[in-house]
Amino acid sequence: PLMLIVRQQNTKVQQARTMSSASRVRNWELAGILVIFFAGSAWHFVFEWSGYWRPIAWLVPINESVWEHFKMAFWPGLIWAGIASAVVGQNVKNYWLGRASGLWCMPVIIAVISYSYTTALGTRYLWVDILSFLIAIAIGQLVSYKLFYLAELGVHARWLGILGIVGMILVFVFFTYMPPQIFIFEHVPTHEYGILVDY
Repeated sequence: PLMLIVRQQNTKVQQARTMSSASRVRNWELAGILVIFFAGSAWHFVFEWSGYWRPIAWLVPINESVWEHFKMAFWPGLIWAGIASAVVGQNVKNYWLGRASGLWCMPVIIAVISYSYTTALGTRYLWVDILSFLIAIAIGQLVSYKLFYLAELGVHARWLGILGIVGMILVFVFFTYMPPQIFIFEHVPTHEYGILVDY
C-alpha cells in the first residue's frame, strides 16, 4: 500500500508538471502572436528607415508586392522561434518542425486572404490587410503549437523543419535580388519588381 501511494503521488506530481509546462508553452505562443504582429508591422518600414540600404534588402520588405509582405511575418517569426526555443523548446516535441510549419503557413494565409478579397471587391483596404496579417500569424502559431504535441516524430522531423526554414531564407534572399516577373512579386503602383528604381 505504501508503494502504491508513493506511485500515485509521483504520478500526480508528473501530471502537474506536464500541465504547467503545457500552460507555459501556450502562453508563449499567445505572446508570440502579439510580438510578431507588432514587430512585423514595424518591419514594414525598416528599409525606408535605413535610407534604402541595399545590403539589408533580403531581410526587409522593399516594395508593396504581396511577396515582400511575407517578410513581415517570416523574419520576426523566425527571431521569436529562436528566442522561444531557449525557453520552451525543450518542453515540447517536434519543435523545429512545428516552427517551420507555422512559418510556412503565415505567407500562404496572407496570400489567400489578399487575393481572395481583392478579387471579390476589386480594391485593397489597409484595415483588411492588417487583419489578414494578424490572422495569418495566429494560424501559424496555432499550427506550431499543435505539432508540438503530436507524437514524437524523431530526429528526421527536426532536420526537416530546419531545412524548411533554411530553404525559406534562401528563397527570400534570392528572390529579393532576382524576382520573377509574375504578379505576386509586382509592386503594383509602378509595375516594378524587386528593389525599385527610385531607391
